[in-house]
Order: sequence, then C-alpha cells, then structure tokens
Amino acid sequence: MEALVTWFRAQTPRDQRVALIGAIVVVLFLVGAIFIPLDGSVARASARVQHKAADLAWMRAVAPQLAAAGSATPTPTSQRSLLVVIDSSARESGLGSALHSTEPSGPGMLRVRLDRAPFDALVNWLARLSAQNGIHVESATIDAAGPPGMVNAGLVLRTASTD
Repeated sequence: MEALVTWFRAQTPRDQRVALIGAIVVVLFLVGAIFIPLDGSVARASARVQHKAADLAWMRAVAPQLAAAGSATPTPTSQRSLLVVIDSSARESGLGSALHSTEPSGPGMLRVRLDRAPFDALVNWLARLSAQNGIHVESATIDAAGPPGMVNAGLVLRTASTD
C-alpha cells in the first residue's frame, strides 16, 4: 500500500486526477456488477420465502379439514363404470375440455390426464369424486401450465371397493 501512495504522490496533478477518476469508475463498476444483482437476488429469494411461508400457513389451516375428510370412508353412490363417472363428473365440474385422456390402470383404477386445467376446479372435482363416489387419488403429478392457476395433471384414480 505504501508503494501505491508513493507512486500516486510522484504523479503530476493531472495524472493524479485521472487516477482518482479511474479508481472511482472501477469502484462504481464493481458496485454495479456485484452488489446490485446480488440485492435483486436477495429480494427475490425473500419474496419466495414469504410466499412459501404463506402457503405453509394455509396448508396448516386446512390440514384438519383434509384429515377429517380423508378419514371418512365413502361408498360409491353409483353403479356406473369408473370411466363414465370420471368423464361425466369432469364435464359437470367444468373440466371436460381439459380432460385429455383416460385409460385403465388395473382393477378399479383409471389413469387420467388433464391439460391446462384450473387448479381450483381440479381440487374441487377430486374432493367431489371422493365424497360422492368413493373414488380416491392413488397418485398424482401436477405441474404448472402457463398462466397462474392453470395446471397439467396426471392422476391415477381408484374406487373405494379396491382398497
């Protein structure tokens, strides 16, 4: 550091000004290149944490309701085939256009694919299937599909009689 100060003092006043301006430019560049993007990343991470905390609080609030709904053992109220029940109830729930495919997946089981379905309608439909027909979700894969609230879902549904 001592050598740098000695070098600086040995320069002409004009060269000293150029060196100071250059040092200021380098410092501003470092601030702009490192700290500003870092601040933006921290702000985005903080927003994600707050969003996830709100989601967790909501999940904890509805957990007792879901546990109570899941503990009941509804019996099928219809003697129609699983395929017919799924198709008609999806259309009644406004998911008819999102229902992409259905195929058997074993005794009393059906694999269902929905594309660009409203998430809220999907969850309400699954709850209604469970409550009214005794049809449960064996497995589910749900991914975001474009605009907020729209999802693609792959479901394996099973009748209560195959538990």
